[in-house]
Amino acid sequence: MTVRVPAKVNLQLSVGPIRDDGYHDLVNVFHAVSLFDEVTAEPSTGVEVAVEAAPGSEVAVEDVPTDGSNLAARAARLVATRLGVEPAVSLRIRKAIPVAGGMAGGSADAAAALLACARLWDSADEPVLSKDDLLELGAELGSDVPFALLGGTAIGLGRGERLTPALTRGVFHWVFATADGGLSTPAVYAECDRLREAHGEKVAWPEVSEELMTALATGDSKALGAALHNDLQPAALMLRSPLRRTLTTGMDLGAIGALVSGSGPTCAFLADSEEHAAELAAALSGVGVAKSVVRASGAVPGATII
Repeated sequence: MTVRVPAKVNLQLSVGPIRDDGYHDLVNVFHAVSLFDEVTAEPSTGVEVAVEAAPGSEVAVEDVPTDGSNLAARAARLVATRLGVEPAVSLRIRKAIPVAGGMAGGSADAAAALLACARLWDSADEPVLSKDDLLELGAELGSDVPFALLGGTAIGLGRGERLTPALTRGVFHWVFATADGGLSTPAVYAECDRLREAHGEKVAWPEVSEELMTALATGDSKALGAALHNDLQPAALMLRSPLRRTLTTGMDLGAIGALVSGSGPTCAFLADSEEHAAELAAALSGVGVAKSVVRASGAVPGATII
């Protein structure tokens, strides 16, 4: 059973105050893009994980754990527990989504494993675990996992796991500039909190951007570029200062919008057409501000059996 699952870019990531449980309330507008991992699940004697880079990609898979801490392995065990079966599965993960790059690659693999294992172990004509069941299990694994199942464009509230699909018209074209090494999501959130405290910032309750929603609903790429926003970006730039040059260079080369994707360090650039994206990618590749440059479009569906 093989499942293909997309990367995401956060069009808006607004971070509220710290909650009592240590998390933050978020407004998180997810957008699934055509950069995919594939997870293949096969019967085995236990939970086994193997990871490889997709052909043509430059993903550093050596940093992906293959033991029980792998999020896809945890997803497999969670499905087995829910179905009352032995967690006996081999998971082969083929990656094109950057590792620790702010594009939810690990969460995408977990979502793919949930769907693959659920269907692999289903013995009924109709799936025992519904889409809502899988979304519930995904929320147990992490804030980004449910969206990887859903795909498209969606507003995430709470920790990001409470999803509402967003109206999106047309296709948006992206260029992603990856960086050497990843950034720890907890470290970026901690730096965000530190910066806010140091500046005496009064943290407001996050709200969905009306400008962003209008741009998505009308398919206006220039308006979308102007409305892109990420509260974690200052923290990511503080922890990885070369990203500032990457963002500036991309805008100087003609991007109509730019931001750090999620907790970084991948930088996302919006183009106004497929041809513009190709030109922008070629230009970025030639100036040495990124480890690699890839193009994608969105929105695309979530985890899909292939």
